Amino acid sequence: MNGVHDMGGMHGLGAIVPEPEGGVFHHAWEGRVHAMTVASPTRGNIDAGRHERELIPGAEYLAMTYYEKWFRSLTQLLLKARLVSAEELAQGRAAPGAPKANPVLPAAAVETVLTRPGSYVRDPAPQPAFKAGDRIRCRNINPTGHTRLPRYARGKTGEIVRPHGAQVFPDSNARGAGEDPQPLYTVRFTAGELWGEAANPRDSVFLDLWEPYLERA
Repeated sequence: MNGVHDMGGMHGLGAIVPEPEGGVFHHAWEGRVHAMTVASPTRGNIDAGRHERELIPGAEYLAMTYYEKWFRSLTQLLLKARLVSAEELAQGRAAPGAPKANPVLPAAAVETVLTRPGSYVRDPAPQPAFKAGDRIRCRNINPTGHTRLPRYARGKTGEIVRPHGAQVFPDSNARGAGEDPQPLYTVRFTAGELWGEAANPRDSVFLDLWEPYLERA
């Protein structure tokens, strides 16, 4: 979607300052948020989780830390799925008399479940419109919902490098409209095509893009 949440970033928001190598979390609560998110029953649709973070108003989003955004997304998804109530979240405990269920993810199964490889490849695959070597142009779309097509690539021309079969289409899956598997491709763009004359002519950018984002150049 358009906004400060765009995966390609925006000009004018300052330099990106890499953090030094070291610990994954700055505070213990961040590790707990990460654990709750990956163990949540809402985790089955990571596209919806990403879109939920994109619904955070821009000013709030820019003021929040990474795991504050994760926590906001998790609580909103739990509320929308009616797995908790607003009162339970505010109090930090289940309401008296609330229905209980056996844990979906028992402690003994955590490592096995969370390290199990998954796949977004779906069969049977639709017939792809493109093949390796084809020249394509990214469509100049401006969706209000979730998309994995960054703004800096919209309207730009590239070359199909490799097809990856049909995979879950995030734009559909994020809004709960079904997986709608679409052909996925790795596409090569020259840095000059994306960034202009100041770019190094030897550099390229490779993006994995779904077929609905593309048209033949």
